[in-house]
Amino acid sequence: MSDKQRSGDDKPRSEDDTRRSGNDGPPAGNDGPEPGENVPSARDRADEPIRVQKGMFGANNGGDTSGYGGLVRTVTLPGASSRPYGGPGGVFDEIADELEGALEEQDLVPSHAIEKTVVDRDELTFHIAREHLPQVARTLRDDPALRFELCTGVSGVHYPGDKGRELHAVYHLRSLTHGRLIRLEVSAPDEDPHVPSLVAVYPTNDWHERETYDFFGLIFDGHPALTRIMMPDDWQGFPQRKDYPLGGIPVEYKGAQIPAPDQRRSYS
Repeated sequence: MSDKQRSGDDKPRSEDDTRRSGNDGPPAGNDGPEPGENVPSARDRADEPIRVQKGMFGANNGGDTSGYGGLVRTVTLPGASSRPYGGPGGVFDEIADELEGALEEQDLVPSHAIEKTVVDRDELTFHIAREHLPQVARTLRDDPALRFELCTGVSGVHYPGDKGRELHAVYHLRSLTHGRLIRLEVSAPDEDPHVPSLVAVYPTNDWHERETYDFFGLIFDGHPALTRIMMPDDWQGFPQRKDYPLGGIPVEYKGAQIPAPDQRRSYS
């Protein structure tokens, strides 16, 4: 037997061998993905830049030890989305249509109440003008086609770079009837941190609004008893704001004062 025969070079190659080798292209009937396929589509919206952050955590006093001190990136908020909004079976468009129609029946122009509609990370968020928040929330709760009966709370957010609307309140609404989940978001400036209370619409918001007031300083007009819930009543400042100092705050307990962290004795 010749060396050529031992190596198998003269053995006819079957079609299956050719396909497994991949030397002659993909198997018949499978042309492979076209260029550009399986690539996430671009967001059909213009995001809103609010600041430029330097470093991983925004530290500007030399305390960034992450190794990313030279990182520079633009921080943006999601801009308004355009239709179709999508969602499972187009449910986001259905919710938006029903809400806009219900507001029109109350002689409220939808664009006056809904500042923008955002679809981001498979979530639907209506940004509501704060003066119309109670009416929109009541409509979402009571309209038979919407029926968002449950508000799971309100969260505060502070964007110091979002000029004129630095303070945001975010509400998560759930429809037990239709099995849907949406978000409402309102904003207020630092100089006028007032948002209407939703306790009359969603009584479970009572303590959530108190907590958001305590930590962010958002004042919920109409709340039955808007007092601090975690910090002492005479505490100065709002600890969850991003311009609140991370250390150096002395703590007082009934006349006794605990020094600030940066003034305590160090054992290192």
